[in-house]
Amino acid sequence: MADGLQTVKNWILERHPERDDIAPDLDLIENRLIDSLSFVEFVFLLEQESGTAIQMETLEVDSIRTLGAIEQHFFKTPVEVQA
Repeated sequence: MADGLQTVKNWILERHPERDDIAPDLDLIENRLIDSLSFVEFVFLLEQESGTAIQMETLEVDSIRTLGAIEQHFFKTPVEVQA
């Protein structure tokens, strides 16, 4: 797991001390681990850790629904194609 993704996971776990872990496919929104009160702070953290600017008006909710989706959209290193 990328360091940035681990930081995001730790941020969520700090807000939910009843949890020891978060499965990569657990729906963070449906399970209320990310709610409307923490959403903006969560997106800001995600921007900081991934180094990617996130436009709220074009953000696809599915790209932040699970840790697996977050990893895929924000922490995967692009593979260089050799010609």
